[in-house]
Order: sequence, then C-alpha cells, then structure tokens
Amino acid sequence: MLNGNVIVGQSGGPTSVINSSLVGVYKTAKDCGVRKVYGMRHGIEGLLNEQFIDMDDYIQSDLDIELLKRTPSSFLGTCRYKLPDADVNPEVYWRLFNILHKLDVKHFFYIGGNDSMDTIKKLSNYAKETGSDITFIGVPKTIDNDLAVTDHTPGYGSAAKYIASAMKEIIRDAKTYPTDSITVVEIMGRNAGWLTAAASLSRAEDCTGPDLIYLPEVEFDHDKFLNKIRELKKYQHAVVVAVSEGIKTADGKYVCEANKKNMFEDSFGHKALGGTALYLADFLGAETGIKSRGIVFSTLQRCASHIVSRRDITEAYTAGADAVQLALNGETGKMIIFERISNNPYQIKTASYDVNLIANVEKCVPLDWITDDNTYISKEFYEYASPLIIGELSPFMVDGLPRHLFIDK
Repeated sequence: MLNGNVIVGQSGGPTSVINSSLVGVYKTAKDCGVRKVYGMRHGIEGLLNEQFIDMDDYIQSDLDIELLKRTPSSFLGTCRYKLPDADVNPEVYWRLFNILHKLDVKHFFYIGGNDSMDTIKKLSNYAKETGSDITFIGVPKTIDNDLAVTDHTPGYGSAAKYIASAMKEIIRDAKTYPTDSITVVEIMGRNAGWLTAAASLSRAEDCTGPDLIYLPEVEFDHDKFLNKIRELKKYQHAVVVAVSEGIKTADGKYVCEANKKNMFEDSFGHKALGGTALYLADFLGAETGIKSRGIVFSTLQRCASHIVSRRDITEAYTAGADAVQLALNGETGKMIIFERISNNPYQIKTASYDVNLIANVEKCVPLDWITDDNTYISKEFYEYASPLIIGELSPFMVDGLPRHLFIDK
C-alpha cells in the first residue's frame, strides 16, 4: 500500500489520450489503497496557487472512468510554466513543498512532455538534496513523439492516425477535379518531424499518399521545392504536399517567419509557429499561376478523440498505472518508457529511466529514415509507426455527439 496521498498533474499541449494516463494513475492508486488522489488544476502553476481538486468528487463510477478515458484535452487543465532553478528562486520550492506536506502528499505524478520532465527532474533533485521523502515520477505524453529514450510517447499514435486519415480525405478531394491544383498541408512539429512523417501512412492500395513531405530535420530550399512541384505538374493535375510547421531555411529561420512581423515566445523561449502552409501556398500560386490552397491542421491533430488509436489509449493508461507501481517500489526521479521488442508482431514492454537523462533532450526523426532528396520518408518509418495507429475506441455518443467529462469551474 502506498503511504500518504497522491497528486497528479497535466502539463504542456494536450492530447486525445492524456486523460487515459490520468485514469491509469487514479485507478491504480485507489486500488493500492490510497485515501486521496488530488488533481492539480493547470499543472504546477495552479498548484503553486493552491488550485487542486479531490479526484473522487468527479470520478464516482466505472462509467466516469470510461468517459474520462474518451475525453480529449487535459481534464485537469494544463500550463506552460517553467519552474525556476532552486538556487535561483528557492521560495518557489518552499511554497510548493509546504503545499504538498499540508496535503500529506507522498507521491507526485506529472503527465507531460519534455518541459514537464524538466519539472520532475528539478523537483526530484530538490527532494533528494533536502531529504524529502516525496517521490516524483514522470508519465510521458506528447503528440510530438520527441521524448528521448522511450520508443514512442502516448498521444503520438492517435495524432498520427488522425493525420493519416485526414490526408487520405484531402487527397481524395484534391483529385476530384480535372483542373490543376496544389494543396499544402501544415502539420505540427517544431524541430522533430514525427507528426508530419505520419502523413506517409496514408499511402495504401486506395491512396497515393502525399507527393512530397518536408520535415524540420533537414534544410528547406524554396527553389528546390518549386522545381519539385513543377516536375510533378508535368505528370499530374493535382499535387498534395505535407510540411512541418517548423521547417527552416539555410539561415536557420522558420519558413513561416516570412509571413510574420513578430513571433510570440512562451516562457520556455519557444516561438509560436504557424502559417507555413498558407505562406507556401501563396508562394506557389504566385510562381506557378496554379490554384494553391494551404490547410492547417493546428489543434485538430491533438484533440480528435473521435478517431483515437485503441493501442495508444491502452498504452497511455498503462504508462499512468506503471508510474504508480514505480512509486510503490520507492523509485523517484524516473520516467516511464516504452521499449520495443518487435514490429511484427508488435510487442513492447514498459521500463523506467532516469529523468535527468531525458529532460531537455529532443529525439528527432533519424536522418536515414528521410529519403536522399529530403522529400519523403523511408519504409523504416512505416514499419515503426504503422503499429501505433491500430485499433479504434468509439466515444460515448449522446444526441449524435460525443459526450465528455469535464470540470465545470
């Protein structure tokens, strides 16, 4: 049995399966005899303002658990708060640990991506230095799939499934007309192109897939891009291109910067991207005289709970559940990871890893998974990603629409 209470938070960009990890933490902790499972409202930032809930007030039946697993976005609310270093601002840590002691919290779980693992790293290291017995465990989450060490991250499979499905529909639509057209589809991905690479999964017996794919791992050249489009137009009337929002030119500038006077930066120094497809569509239209359209998936790819991967939602739950078991065994300063045993049949196992070796390390698409001309993805990526999108889990429908569980304040 776990001693003391549990607190869990969600941080960073939401996913369509992040609440399945939350359920995994909650249910496993309760099954282990924990009296209270608290939820941070809006992550560590909300907790510092003593904003939290008793999860029992919102999960009162097995139906609520199944409903929450099918609810998109972050049930508890999220934040993008950069925790300062303890030697720079120790008061933040004093205040935070006082709140945890007041709630008799012995186990702290944070569901998030790279920046969230930085928070787990700082809190667990501070606890060790000060002799605190509170354990800190990271539960991986990010559609970007850019967390180091782990084979993949919960949230990625469902986002990849949405992207590949939507690409098939866009390609079908683009080929409807006999007239010339160019469609540029923008997909999330600042420095890692895992999501944009997923557009290649749309290639099948009934679909050609996108004609070109551009990832942020390689330099983007406007002239080479234009020449590729012109070459394709010699043989087909409709061209569809998938691009990462974070593609950069040789000088290190984001392509979308050409369309913006100023770019907002968050507390982690990340520039707010977006508009790459719209800019490139205008560029192609002006250069070729062909009707060009830009499509931006934006937040749709991370909140589409109506088309989640069953495998993804199951693994998200497992990550949360195994995090509790890790704390039960007295571990701290660790993150749950997935290790792949085989692609076919698909087999994985969970393990744990030192969060100090994961936080602030970005995993990108291997360069040898990108074709020599930097415009497509190799079969190795397909073999890696295709098992992650398998299976479906339908939402609970009420009056023709999906029903969600939510906090009404």
